[in-house]
Amino acid sequence: MDSKNRIVEDLMMVHDCSTARIATVVREYEGVKRKHAIGAMVRAIRIDAPEIIASFGEDAAVIEHGDEVLLLAADGIWSRLMEADPYWAGYCSVLVNIHDIAAMGGKPVAMVDVFSISDPRIQKQVLAGMHDASLQFGVPIVGGHLHPDTPYSVIDVAILGIARKDAVIYSHTAREGDAVIVAVDLEGRVHPSCALNWDSVTMKSADQVRAQVRLMEELGRDHLVSAGKDISNPGVIGTLGMLLEVSGKGARIELERLPKPDLTANYMTFEQWIRIYPGMGFVLTAPEEHTDEIRRRFGEVGMTAAVIGSVDSTKKLQIAYAGEDSPVFDFSRNGVMRLFSDDGSCL
Repeated sequence: MDSKNRIVEDLMMVHDCSTARIATVVREYEGVKRKHAIGAMVRAIRIDAPEIIASFGEDAAVIEHGDEVLLLAADGIWSRLMEADPYWAGYCSVLVNIHDIAAMGGKPVAMVDVFSISDPRIQKQVLAGMHDASLQFGVPIVGGHLHPDTPYSVIDVAILGIARKDAVIYSHTAREGDAVIVAVDLEGRVHPSCALNWDSVTMKSADQVRAQVRLMEELGRDHLVSAGKDISNPGVIGTLGMLLEVSGKGARIELERLPKPDLTANYMTFEQWIRIYPGMGFVLTAPEEHTDEIRRRFGEVGMTAAVIGSVDSTKKLQIAYAGEDSPVFDFSRNGVMRLFSDDGSCL
């Protein structure tokens, strides 16, 4: 089957293959809607400090530290993932934090956790997952806090990273005319415990996954990209929306250009793929003249990168397929994180 026919077949696996349907799926996805409260929280707690270069809206806060910067981030794991597979939840609590530092062009250094689990069986599985991910990626867990008597099971992890000050990859710096690039490791599987997780990491060697993380540091160092984020719970389109929202930009993307595995072989629909957490994936924007080099470098570490559209000044994210366009987000009215105040300025 040629590539054009494969694209058509994959997209036809959507219940209704219209762009309007896909736009609705993205907007109504829980992974996106859970981000809506961020803006109100920022308004409640944000204060300015001279040492802070960047904070809310980025994958990690950026803090002055001589010729380098410190990168500080934290993430928690959905309770439903903990219930479905405690080992995978523990593994992901480490993985998502390492991705946050990588997306900023940084080197992960160490993590601490808040461990709120009373069930000994769940404790054991979560700790095994955390240990295996920490060992595989070479980032130690060096401390934290224990709640051994909670009626619920939750794991939260914070991470410290470092980066050269001139090599940080921010989310808010996408430029009009940039190419939009999606890079994903397609060699994986739908995780057996979670249909919206693509596991491309547990079966890989430490050398492989560390090279993928290190590549983002190299892209920042070589100033090849304008902006970037790791693909997280909102999925690929939702994550791009977050990047555009903080950049005050818009974009138009072509659905058929999105990197994806063989959907039929993996018993997936296109709807499922655009919502999935991809294990190892990033959304970037970059000058057009850098796209070939970026794609080549991702290919060298086993990831598939593709240009799927371009950044514009509309403050809207549009998706296109087969001559049809539909808006997903209008950031001048309501975005993913809703970080903007009434006068349109970013909080």
